[in-house]
Amino acid sequence: MAASKPKSTEFSCHSPDAGAVFLAGTFNDWRTDATPMTKDDHGTWKANLKLPVGRHEFKFVVDGQWCCEPNCNASGECPKCVSNEFGTMNRFVEVA
Repeated sequence: MAASKPKSTEFSCHSPDAGAVFLAGTFNDWRTDATPMTKDDHGTWKANLKLPVGRHEFKFVVDGQWCCEPNCNASGECPKCVSNEFGTMNRFVEVA
């Protein structure tokens, strides 16, 4: 059976007042400067990555601050988030 090809996956983060947003996750060893995102005219930052099939956890780094999702509920009830070993939340994406 042939290995699956990486699939294009779009990430987006709505943060119109941010000066810089980066994507950090299991796919880039959580490096905060490895994956810069590009801001569109509506204040949404985007990045497209080719990821292998499987589950990938990530966070946004908004102006140097780790963020699961801007304006995420402080009680920990973030959609599409899971707890991590640091007591905070990570987003995740399942690539099929």
